[in-house]
Amino acid sequence: MSSDDKSTGKQAGWNLRERQVRFENKTSTLVEDQVELKNGDTTDYAYLKRADAVIVVPVTTEGEMVLVKQYRYPVDEWCLEVPAGGTHDTGSKSLEEVARKELREEIGATCEKLTYVTSFYSAPAFSDEKCHVFLAEGVKLEKKPEREESEAIKTQIVSIAKALDLARRGEIKSAPCALAVLLSEDRLSGAFKQNNTCAVPACDGLV
Repeated sequence: MSSDDKSTGKQAGWNLRERQVRFENKTSTLVEDQVELKNGDTTDYAYLKRADAVIVVPVTTEGEMVLVKQYRYPVDEWCLEVPAGGTHDTGSKSLEEVARKELREEIGATCEKLTYVTSFYSAPAFSDEKCHVFLAEGVKLEKKPEREESEAIKTQIVSIAKALDLARRGEIKSAPCALAVLLSEDRLSGAFKQNNTCAVPACDGLV
């Protein structure tokens, strides 16, 4: 999350004068700041404050990537993504623990190796949410997912080459998930990249 005192903003000539909370629930807080600009004018800036999130790029022991197709209510579409989730309800768990939790809950998986890739802001003009990307290798789909009632998710297994192509062509429409896949490319094994098997749905027991 961004700094509440907006110290960098002060250096840029943006001075926070007042903050009001317009809406708050368990995942987001909508705040409206009154800001005085360098020339003395004031402006109101509303944005969402959100806890950090983790995005996990899962690669199986066979060198394929596990994607999820999730129904997203705001856009009323099934969106191709990778497992991800917020840290708002995870207490003192580390980011790595949250990443493993998301693997278990969304696709019923464990992994042999979890590597931190990088972080980025999902939509810095509208939110302070920071996304942390992990590459999970040696992923095994061993258990039934532990999904919430509000989560409508289907699992798909594709080759890494196919997943990278889907991200580049905009077929993975969730921008943070697409970026996470592409940011992980250099860390993926060259042998895995040569696996050009076609996308196949996961078995019924994993959906």
